[in-house]
Amino acid sequence: MAEFSKNNEKKINQVFQELLRTYGISRKYDEHLLKNEWEHVVGQTIAIQTKSLSIDKEIMYVRMNSPALRQELGYSKSKLIESLNKAVGKELINDIVFL
Repeated sequence: MAEFSKNNEKKINQVFQELLRTYGISRKYDEHLLKNEWEHVVGQTIAIQTKSLSIDKEIMYVRMNSPALRQELGYSKSKLIESLNKAVGKELINDIVFL
């Protein structure tokens, strides 16, 4: 548990993070945040062409509508991984597979 401040109060973020860890869902919550950052990182045009996102064992699977866009994004894979991880403040993924 996080330490109490002088007036026995905790920041709400500390309490929230403790609850996530206690219930064993902090990883799932972080993955949810990462999925929500997809549109912010790639932009609305690419996000619209995205059918689905899933994460399994540090690999993000991205199903695209367009084969050409899928190929184009493959060239930017390392930059996307870096940008997505930076957006959530943690290294959650180490690979992206475009489907």
